[in-house]
Amino acid sequence: MRIASRELFESGELHARAQNAQHLLSCCELCPRLCQVNRRDGEVGFCATGSLARVASYGPHFGEEQPLVGTRGSGTIFLASCNLRCCFCQNYEISHFPEDSLEVDDQTLAAIMLELQKQGCHNINFVTPSHVVPQILAALIIALKGGLEIPLVYNCSGYENSATLELLAGIIDIYMPDFKFWSSLSGKKYADAADYPEIACQALKIMHKQVGDLIIHSDGLASKGLLIRHLLMPEGLKETGEILRFISTELSPATYVNIMDQYRPCGTSKKHPELERSVSAAEYHEALRMAHEAGLTRLDHRDLAVLFKNLGIHER
Repeated sequence: MRIASRELFESGELHARAQNAQHLLSCCELCPRLCQVNRRDGEVGFCATGSLARVASYGPHFGEEQPLVGTRGSGTIFLASCNLRCCFCQNYEISHFPEDSLEVDDQTLAAIMLELQKQGCHNINFVTPSHVVPQILAALIIALKGGLEIPLVYNCSGYENSATLELLAGIIDIYMPDFKFWSSLSGKKYADAADYPEIACQALKIMHKQVGDLIIHSDGLASKGLLIRHLLMPEGLKETGEILRFISTELSPATYVNIMDQYRPCGTSKKHPELERSVSAAEYHEALRMAHEAGLTRLDHRDLAVLFKNLGIHER
């Protein structure tokens, strides 16, 4: 299996894009925050990250979707900070306090990728990478020289700059964005990003155009494509329904979607009374019904057929 970035590496295109990405750090507009700070000179914007990426932790991860996990795990690199910073983030300490993590240069980040491959991981999974795309591209060149050959996963919030995504065309094998909010009010209230819905819609269209629907092979592993996560929120079913309809009609009914029911109060969610409870089983089941009604045919659930039968839903 040949990963997408290998061809661009051999043609020299990856080197050119990495250089262009480095220049973007001088007046940073890598994400929709458009901070315009000179990160190469030590200035920091919303992400509180300068010229070097910060890594909170890394290792084989078995809690991701099965097409990524396989038998040996997804090689997950938790990059510190985030360009969205939801108030209820399940990784609140990592996303909101990057100064507690380790700054790494390009050589070190490349070495981490190669170490994860050596450990047998099926892919390299960059978590919250949006604000460190230049650093990832620079490290990727080194890693490819060192023999990296497993797929790259871009695991993000969906709050992406279109121009930055274009830099990644032909480099990222699997996009795994979340689609969090349909309402600009929710985006503003929970992440100070009123433009989240329109930004996410545009970003997911670009991702799907680049990689298409998720390709899963006979061994159960994904090699390329789009995998969308949607975290159910308390009292959020109306937005969930709109998001699922968008995915089915504007992207593809064959989009691989994971509707996640593991929300729990975290971070500063206590400022919002409606967020101070977990999602109920009834809400989760209703979300699955909505997905089925929207025409989505690929939902991530270990026992989906049994669950659908219990809910009286007939699979297509």
